[in-house]
Amino acid sequence: MNYTWMKVLVVGVFLVVGASCIYTSDWFQKKYAYPFLYNELVCQYAAKHELDPWLVTGVIKAESKFVLEAKSPVGAVGLMQLMPETAQWIAVQSEDPGFQLQDLASPEVNIRFGTWYLASLKYEFNGNEVLILAAYNAGRGNVKEWMEQYGWNMEFRDIEQIPFPETREFIREVLWNKKRYQELYNR
Repeated sequence: MNYTWMKVLVVGVFLVVGASCIYTSDWFQKKYAYPFLYNELVCQYAAKHELDPWLVTGVIKAESKFVLEAKSPVGAVGLMQLMPETAQWIAVQSEDPGFQLQDLASPEVNIRFGTWYLASLKYEFNGNEVLILAAYNAGRGNVKEWMEQYGWNMEFRDIEQIPFPETREFIREVLWNKKRYQELYNR
């Protein structure tokens, strides 16, 4: 092997190793891969609704990547990607008569409503995170229908049995995000 190629190879290895060390560092992961934006609001409303703040953060990361202006092709908006109809229903249920749809652009309102909704699903599905997240993504009606159709109970955990591929992927992503946020921030 020629000496110049050996130098290129050694420099290349050092660059790859260095980049890998930076990418996997907690600093990089917290700053770029798993930022914990709006952490005070997340913790405040997670505590108020007796939710795991890492689960809430995992939902936000999966739904909007913390982009406040996020809007899905089907019309879900904001950090927690709430559908306008769901937000209107939450406003009625949580006795917020002054709510306007444009309020979902506020991090405080979006997180307050999103955590309220997650808490209602937590109550409905006995704290089962797989069913809670399936309902958050695919709708509680679909989840109840699947439970009846496939004989699932509140102990259901097999993500692979969920009929919607998008919902399976959403659950996996949220649970992975939850785990990473716990590892990075819960020290």
